[in-house]
Amino acid sequence: MKKGIQTGFVQPKVVLQGFEDSVKAFIHDSAEDSVFYAPFNNIQVANVDSIQQQKLREQASLVMTDHVFTAYQNFYDFLITEYIPKSKTDIAAKSLPKGSAYYQNRSDFYTTTKMSVDDIHSLGMAEVKRIRGEMQTVVDQLEYKGNINQFIQYLRTDKKFYAQTADELIKQASYIAKKMDAKLPQLFNYLPRTPYGVEPVPENIAAKYTTGRYISPTRDDQPGYYWVNTYALDKRPLYALTALTLHEAVPGHHLQISLSREMKNLPEVRRYTYISAFGEGWGLYSEFLGKEVGMYNDPYDEFGRLSYEMWRACRLVVDTGMHVKGWSRQKAIDFMLENTALSEHNVKTEIDRYISWPAQALSYKIGELTIKKLRKQAEAGLAEQFDLRAFHHAVLEHGSVPLSVLEENIQQFIQQK
Repeated sequence: MKKGIQTGFVQPKVVLQGFEDSVKAFIHDSAEDSVFYAPFNNIQVANVDSIQQQKLREQASLVMTDHVFTAYQNFYDFLITEYIPKSKTDIAAKSLPKGSAYYQNRSDFYTTTKMSVDDIHSLGMAEVKRIRGEMQTVVDQLEYKGNINQFIQYLRTDKKFYAQTADELIKQASYIAKKMDAKLPQLFNYLPRTPYGVEPVPENIAAKYTTGRYISPTRDDQPGYYWVNTYALDKRPLYALTALTLHEAVPGHHLQISLSREMKNLPEVRRYTYISAFGEGWGLYSEFLGKEVGMYNDPYDEFGRLSYEMWRACRLVVDTGMHVKGWSRQKAIDFMLENTALSEHNVKTEIDRYISWPAQALSYKIGELTIKKLRKQAEAGLAEQFDLRAFHHAVLEHGSVPLSVLEENIQQFIQQK
């Protein structure tokens, strides 16, 4: 971050507002209040007696007081006194040194393509138009007396679409995940051995955190975790929970990442690499797979799925818009509010994410469209021989790969079949 200050590569000031509070949350008067101390309250290791346990707790307390809290305090002070005051007022990557080339480089990296910024922006606008038409079909099906935007406002404000407690939201996410587990054999020949759990995003980071996230295990005696954000429950609509669950858990990130890690025939760099266009493209494609196996129970769930697809299409528009085409933060927020059913809180959190992480948000829709295109090619090329489970195996069996490599793999799959 100091090097960034020296070279002009700093974050925009607008995305750093309140960010120091996320750091402050790790600083305590007592070591026992720290999240890092929690494991010492319940030491479950064979042959560690009560005297040794007490010594470990004393050592942990000293380390946290003398080093951990001090490190976080130093970082907090650095943010307040140096970094945030020297952050940039312009939100665009284009305003960074050699900014246009930098953004194109990031776009190439995250999409694993050579698409131009203009082509990506135009693709996003076309997808927004198509998905909006499908949304209108759902509104008509419900015989709602109003336009799409009035319907979206109704979804944002009616309490029946929101959980009243954190437990209710977690239980509903868990139910959806378990229901999808039972449908996986319809879609896959091979399933991962690693299980996963459903837990809330940790409270100390939830306010600035995304709606949901998959957390991979770090050891072979751990599960993966599907994290659900229970902060601001009135901003976490239940009608979007099915799409979120399918993306983050199964058949999305947990299934894809776990299968990759369990492929002993691949070198470790292939098993553990995560290429955004492939992984996030698969996650968005997984939301679509739920439609094919009957996971969207009613028109509201289907609208939630379309809203999530629209969210990723809008990313192509607002990311390129803000970083290269001169869009303001507010223009991007307004575009997302106009076209998705995301809450205003979620939209602002997402827009700030795109500002702070140029071009990463392009990977989702580009990856999903590529997988869908390859599936259509396989269906046309194989006709009656097409097997969806075999196709999914061909997509996933090489781990996370660039989209150009995925295209080569699927062409080989079609020829071999």
